[in-house]
Amino acid sequence: MRRSDREVKDSARIDEIIRMCDCCRLGLVDGDGVYIVPLNFGFKSENGRRTLYFHGAKEGKKIEVIKAHPFVGFELDTNHAVTAGEKACDYSFLYSSVIGKGVGAVVEDIEEKRAALQLIMEHYSGKGNWSLPDEAVEGVAVIRLEVVELSCKEHA
Repeated sequence: MRRSDREVKDSARIDEIIRMCDCCRLGLVDGDGVYIVPLNFGFKSENGRRTLYFHGAKEGKKIEVIKAHPFVGFELDTNHAVTAGEKACDYSFLYSSVIGKGVGAVVEDIEEKRAALQLIMEHYSGKGNWSLPDEAVEGVAVIRLEVVELSCKEHA
């Protein structure tokens, strides 16, 4: 990392930054190119392992690509602000960001899907214990992303 003075190493702070983000961008390998898709997400961190969950249609490009190439990149960012200065070079941009790599998979187990959807709902609503009928859970695709590596930077 070029700006090691901005690197965040504290695991609790990294998790806090992830929870503050409202969009996760996945970078998927698509043939000889890259397919980047912004997604809503849920998150858990247990025993030093981080997992992100996403939901969407059961069919489509995202599902096809992740099944064919499960190794993905991801990016999250928040706390954006421009700081002004007298000269152009004095301007700066404040941020908190996380980038990383992981292995994605489509979740088939209905109970894991239900738990993932609860995490997604809790992330955006702040509320847990949603009623998620089997038909609703079975009607959507859930993608699990096991984080393999990440880095976090903050310019506050």
